[in-house]
Amino acid sequence: MKIGIYVDAENVRLNGGYSMRYDVLREFARRTGGDVLRMNTYMAYDEERAREDQHYRNKQSDYQQALRNNGWKVITKKVKRYTDEEGNVSVKANADLDLAVDILRQGEHLDYILLVTGDGDFSRVVSALQDYGCRVEILAFKNISNQLRQQADSYHNGYLIPNLLPMTDARSGNNQWGKTNHKVRGIASKWIDDKAFGFLLYLVPNGGDLLNTNYNDEASPYRSAFVHLNELTEGTYANMMSNRDNIFEFTLSEKTQDGEKKGYAADVTIVAGPGAPTTEYSGNGTAKQKTVSYK
Repeated sequence: MKIGIYVDAENVRLNGGYSMRYDVLREFARRTGGDVLRMNTYMAYDEERAREDQHYRNKQSDYQQALRNNGWKVITKKVKRYTDEEGNVSVKANADLDLAVDILRQGEHLDYILLVTGDGDFSRVVSALQDYGCRVEILAFKNISNQLRQQADSYHNGYLIPNLLPMTDARSGNNQWGKTNHKVRGIASKWIDDKAFGFLLYLVPNGGDLLNTNYNDEASPYRSAFVHLNELTEGTYANMMSNRDNIFEFTLSEKTQDGEKKGYAADVTIVAGPGAPTTEYSGNGTAKQKTVSYK
């Protein structure tokens, strides 16, 4: 199987995927075997800022070179500045056209494409690739277009892919996803309101067929952890557990019940989905947190 990976890096950065690990992304794309023939990432580059800010210039140069050293083709799009009638300056760098042209030209020679973006403008591109006989899967983090999600052969939420993103807790620098007393991210597969407990479903590293969601099957890449209401942290509420679009970060623990070890979830925190804190970026690239009430 011939594989291609295409990353809309600016869309990813602005929608939850900042610090995404490209090595993990590559391994995820080839999880069922095959040869990765194309690995393209499309990035914004602010030439004006680079002239004035040596730290930015060096950081961008080192980052892009590291990707190239690992087999990625880096396509940069220059940032453009626009001033509105009130004098407010906005910056934009749209690489959509470059990505679309490349993926359509190269897609004829590929069997499977992993397109990393949430931008609905690519829905028609996905349809055209499918007409070639190519399987197209979408991976995104936040603000995924419903049209794009429905057009794709499969959709993956990047938060759920083991080790693709660092944990939100800065203390989890040496985190080992899937190990006891370490953190994972998952979704609530079941929640019983009147009993105040439920179950969280998560993926394990180097798992098998993603279509096999039977967590009791050793061949399945999914596992389940029991969660009680008392383990929900401040800002995470029981009514969030009924929405499968919500992503939770939690610490795995184990307890022995009837002679069998069972997974338990502790310190459960919502990190993405309705009600989760969102990151907004200003024109100069700085970020601020915004929280939406979910009570």
